[in-house]
Amino acid sequence: MTFTNTSLDIQALPALAEAPLEAVSPRLAPCQAVLRSLHWLLLTGLAAFVPFMIAEIAAWQPWPALAVALLGAVGVVFGWLEARRRAYGLRQHDLIYRRGLLVQSTQVLPLARLQHIETSSNPVERAFGLVRLVCFTAGGRGADMVLEGLTADRAAAIRRHLLTRLEGAEPESTGTDAP
Repeated sequence: MTFTNTSLDIQALPALAEAPLEAVSPRLAPCQAVLRSLHWLLLTGLAAFVPFMIAEIAAWQPWPALAVALLGAVGVVFGWLEARRRAYGLRQHDLIYRRGLLVQSTQVLPLARLQHIETSSNPVERAFGLVRLVCFTAGGRGADMVLEGLTADRAAAIRRHLLTRLEGAEPESTGTDAP
């Protein structure tokens, strides 16, 4: 058997930038704001109420708490803006997830490697009606892709589509069920 490694025409490959992406639920932004606010409130409380053992430093105790609170406010705003930019796309052979504000990353998961799909949500996400779709691939220890900010209906539709693909059958094309 002889080995061949044919070169591909780069111009003929499908462009990832041209893939149509759908925005995640607009409820993700306030959900992320609540989650980040809870995180930063805990840190601010620790900075405000942890007593300093040195009397000279105790006079400066409110300043670290204020600095942490300001950092938290900036973090909540950036989290809100970042959540509004998240998008995903489902193509014939892959699943795409774009996230990030200052540093944007695009993750592409080939459906041929997909092994297992889960849905999960924490209490805050459930309060906002959101679900995470967790995708596992062959050979990975943990989740390879986590799509956050999907409504329960949308996550179920995508999950059904992906499970149908896993079973080897072509998914049915109904106008209401297709992601």
